[in-house]
Amino acid sequence: MNNAIFRFPNPGNEPVKAYAPGSVEKAELKKALAQLKSEQWDIPLIIGGKEVRTGNTGKVVSPHDHQHVLATYHKAGEAEVQMAIDAAMAAHKSWSELPWLERASVMLRIAELCSTKYRYLLNASVILGQSKNPYQAEIDAPCELIDFLRYGVYFADQIYSGQPFSDRGILNRMEYRALEGFVFTLSPFNFTAIAGNLNLAPAMMGNVTVWKPSTTAIYSNYLLMKIFKEAGLPDGVVNFIPGQGSVIGKVITASPDLAGFHFTGSTATFNTLWRQMGNNLENYKSYPKIVGETGGKDFIFVHHSAPTKEVATAIVRGAFEYQGQKCSAASRAYLPKSLWPAVKEEVGAQLKDFKMGTPENFTNIFNAVIDEASFDTCMSYINHAKESADAEIVFGGNGDKTVGYFVEPTLIVAKDPKYKSMAEEIFGPIITIYLYDDDKYEETLELCDQTSPYALTGSIFATCRFAIQTAFDKLRFAAGNFYINDKPTGAVVGQQPFGGARASGTNDKAGSMLNLVRWTNPRCIKETFVPPTHFGYPFLGEE
Repeated sequence: MNNAIFRFPNPGNEPVKAYAPGSVEKAELKKALAQLKSEQWDIPLIIGGKEVRTGNTGKVVSPHDHQHVLATYHKAGEAEVQMAIDAAMAAHKSWSELPWLERASVMLRIAELCSTKYRYLLNASVILGQSKNPYQAEIDAPCELIDFLRYGVYFADQIYSGQPFSDRGILNRMEYRALEGFVFTLSPFNFTAIAGNLNLAPAMMGNVTVWKPSTTAIYSNYLLMKIFKEAGLPDGVVNFIPGQGSVIGKVITASPDLAGFHFTGSTATFNTLWRQMGNNLENYKSYPKIVGETGGKDFIFVHHSAPTKEVATAIVRGAFEYQGQKCSAASRAYLPKSLWPAVKEEVGAQLKDFKMGTPENFTNIFNAVIDEASFDTCMSYINHAKESADAEIVFGGNGDKTVGYFVEPTLIVAKDPKYKSMAEEIFGPIITIYLYDDDKYEETLELCDQTSPYALTGSIFATCRFAIQTAFDKLRFAAGNFYINDKPTGAVVGQQPFGGARASGTNDKAGSMLNLVRWTNPRCIKETFVPPTHFGYPFLGEE
């Protein structure tokens, strides 16, 4: 038996490749894109390590070219969902009892495969299936996924090392058990890294999962499943079941073995599933651990001391990178009237250099929104602004879904600080700006805090430290990730643990120990070396 105590060092973040002209990585990525475009996958369910085809199928298309079919995928019915639960429970004992170092080795092998053998295929699958440009795909999968895994091992090592104090004559220790049951994971379309982490963070701590991937991210998510298997993740530890959310959710929430729910997606979906779990509490073996990152209405707040070029760049990058489809994307901004002319001019100048089109052309920075429903939602807000006396479209305002789902980067100025697009989540390339009187800084900070039910990310731009401190205090509960003189996007694993509160989720901070510890079921063990032999205590003696 190997009784060595091994400690994992801080791994550092995976270097991001630049894909510059003439680079090896650019040539390799183009080769991977050509390979995937020449193929059409048949994507099965993966249950207990076995491929399951139901015959009830759907199509996966490229958002920027919706006539190009990337794959056909099979949908799970109620019977397959139960099969996945059974497979997870069958794998639970052996996986949860496997020595920690062995589980860590599997996670690190997945990371290494993503970094090397599958790097360009992963990147290409995200470009084609989720319409991300090469840089946005690179920082998602592979890089952030690799960071989740390597830092996850590092953080889990710290958790397991955390032990209680033992007084003389006793030995106290903490066992961090897996949850008693399976974890249901429901992943979003916008980050393949999140899909990986929703499953592998619980699995790292000895748990098993049943995974419903987003319909619009099945392509890259299926490639992840194949990498998991190649890395040696045992059959049944993660079970992949695409399908209709209402069908899957009904079976999942009725299972007495449901022990956890790991989620990223809309607030409405999260609330619906939480209610369903609440209605089944008496049926569960234990209260399910619920961890969710949901909606956002992320803000940029500008003080009159802020530099205008930095503010303009934060608006353009924060609102329009990946078409505004990041959970953290800037969706509203508050600017002092004195700065608006200069900021407006700089934003306009930068947007002139924006090229929109297919991400397969590496000169395009701006690509398609994820599907027709997203396109229609974005255009409904744009059309509302066009018809409203309380709003003015300053940049953008057009869309075309003939070939792909393209919506122009759009900037709206609202007269009403609680105008529709200032308060409601859109999840598209639309930012709304409210212009305030310079002397109403503190009152407008209060408006920012009170306008939206969400509290995910936000940023303050100022050079005046008193203004920064005022915003820091007044917006204390308005954002779980708060940025000073930076855009409100781009959290890096190991540097900025990510998550928000209010209607933005449970704030369990993905990419940190705070998230991983939620997937443990701690048992405290006390051993007494010489137990007492009589019930009496000294105070019982006679006076």
